[in-house]
Amino acid sequence: MSKIEFSDFGKKLTGESGILQLMDDIGKPLPAGVKPYRLGGGNPARIPQVEKLYRERMEKILGHKDDFEKLIGLYDSPQGRVEFIECVAEYLSKTYGWKIGPENVAVTNGSQSAFFYIFNLLSGTFSDGKKSVKKTIVLPLVPEYIGYADQGIERGQFVGIPSTCQYESDRTFKYHVDFDALESYLKKHSNVGALCVSRPTNPTGNVLTDAEIKRLSKIARAFGVPLMIDNAYGLPWPDIIFTDDAAPYWDSNVILSMSLSKIGLPSLRTGIIVADKKIVKAIGNINAIAALASGSVGQAVAAPLIKSGTLIECAKKYVRPFYQKKSVATQKAIHELFAGTNYYVHKSEGSIFQWLLMPDLKISTMKFYSELKKRGVIVVPGEYFFFGSTADKSLPPVEEHPHYSKCLRLNYAGDDAETFGGLKIIAELYKKYS
Repeated sequence: MSKIEFSDFGKKLTGESGILQLMDDIGKPLPAGVKPYRLGGGNPARIPQVEKLYRERMEKILGHKDDFEKLIGLYDSPQGRVEFIECVAEYLSKTYGWKIGPENVAVTNGSQSAFFYIFNLLSGTFSDGKKSVKKTIVLPLVPEYIGYADQGIERGQFVGIPSTCQYESDRTFKYHVDFDALESYLKKHSNVGALCVSRPTNPTGNVLTDAEIKRLSKIARAFGVPLMIDNAYGLPWPDIIFTDDAAPYWDSNVILSMSLSKIGLPSLRTGIIVADKKIVKAIGNINAIAALASGSVGQAVAAPLIKSGTLIECAKKYVRPFYQKKSVATQKAIHELFAGTNYYVHKSEGSIFQWLLMPDLKISTMKFYSELKKRGVIVVPGEYFFFGSTADKSLPPVEEHPHYSKCLRLNYAGDDAETFGGLKIIAELYKKYS
């Protein structure tokens, strides 16, 4: 074969990345004889009541005429399955009063794909034939989701606003948006394409309050850009939010991303976007080129469950209590195992992660990750979640955040014994390297 060379686009997307390492750790087995402690990737837990609901729904599809054959044998439209889109729009508009219809809903092969589309629609190089400008996506609360970091086709598409931090006496802490720094940056830079936050925040489990979300939306509108909200762990499903001051939110300037992954259907890759119809049409057009259409199975399984409210009731009755109980138990274990060391854990307000801060760690968490992996413990090093330093030095480099190389993201959704066994090893090694 002749020498194969990749384009700049190809090199960027095929190089080393945090999300590649995360997904690789999920799928690849450890060496023979090494006991695994999987606290790394984003797999949700298997919740019996949720699985029972999906099994019953699949049995109905299989048992009703030729529904199964139609499901696997026909493409849906590039925008998504008509029945599913209608169910989502109807439920959200009736339940929350959002002024949306089917024209405001699009489906992608997972929300990861949706963000790739939208980030590159709203940032990168814009040309009008006479001049060009490079627009950016501003992330108001860094550390932020690892999966965004390498999604820009061009380099330098993200700007991260380093968070402020509040410590508590119970060894917990919480990040906050530095609104002054955010507004100052927006006033000085006219090349911003959108703001983007995850709620709950991946990796920290931080939940932006209703007041904070409304303030961000107001700021975005004032500067003429949309606010993107990643709702993968949020409301109304999968409802992995443990605070009382967070409600589902959408307005006409918001691009809301939802998913079926964290409510038990990760492999069916069903991402949902609620947005202005111009954004929705653009997503459908890109889907047609990049994928022809999105997968149908997740949409077919979930449509009647959303329409009837069953999915949301399942999230409220089973999913949220399940994770909240595991979160409390994991925090308790951390406090017991790390007692006597200098440590903090982010307030667990939602998601399926604990964000562990080890201020006295003498090696980077990238190196600490490698040492843990030798012991079978899979985690995600914190450095990957700090990205978006500005080229013009108008903001402090995110790498200078005091937590940059001192944190781990820990997934507590798995087996309790495996989780606690992994935490025990992390605590032992922290004591060794501090």
